[in-house]
Amino acid sequence: MKDAPRSQLLAAGDPPPVAVYNGDGRSPFLLVADHAGNIFPRALGRLGIAKVEAERHIALDIGIASVGRLLADALGATLIQQNYSRLVIDCNRPPGAATSIPEVSELTPIPGNVGLSAAERAAREREIFQPYHDAITAELEHRRAANAQSALIALHSFTPVFKGDARPWHAALLYHRDPRLARALLALLRNESALQVGDNEPYFVSDTTDYTIPVHGERRNIPHALIEIRQDLIAEANGEREWANRLARVLPEAYALATQAQS
Repeated sequence: MKDAPRSQLLAAGDPPPVAVYNGDGRSPFLLVADHAGNIFPRALGRLGIAKVEAERHIALDIGIASVGRLLADALGATLIQQNYSRLVIDCNRPPGAATSIPEVSELTPIPGNVGLSAAERAAREREIFQPYHDAITAELEHRRAANAQSALIALHSFTPVFKGDARPWHAALLYHRDPRLARALLALLRNESALQVGDNEPYFVSDTTDYTIPVHGERRNIPHALIEIRQDLIAEANGEREWANRLARVLPEAYALATQAQS
């Protein structure tokens, strides 16, 4: 019996799904940005949503691509970022989860995600999700083979208001089974003047809601943390620089504390 034909998503002229910045960085930190971009494959248009919706937080983590690159420069670290919108496929959700290819995001219907065939879903996973995670795996495997230290930092941003509820936190640290690095970062950031920092809020990490930290951090047993920054604080260049500088200052100290605790 012949195999069913595979659906093709990306075509010549579509940008690659993943970008690696400062690929020769020597820092132990590997920075990753699951929701850095809001590109849509040409074959999908904008999934039936208005341009203004495609520029909102439902489509990408606003400000995080710039913060990631500034932080990579400051630390001498490598950044791996996803270029396509999380509405096409969310690269921090387990494939097959209801939120992986959402039909509604917050309160916004996503018509282009309704009624997808198994082949269409598989194409998004194969051509966008998998290359991104393959790039992270390859980098961490390279470091393991070279006996080099690694710490995984997943960079995200969150909306100041969600479904009408204001969020007071300036940033948040998320973790699951291994809190060492996240709690060290939490303590250091809470020492910063006037910062309100969430401890596993407004989100938390789990095997059903997250992919990057459980797969690349926990399974490898390397220090890791997911950092969320409120989007209004990094919507402009000054805020992006401020937060990149802040994280560049506290990350090495937190890493030292976390690795000392392990030993």
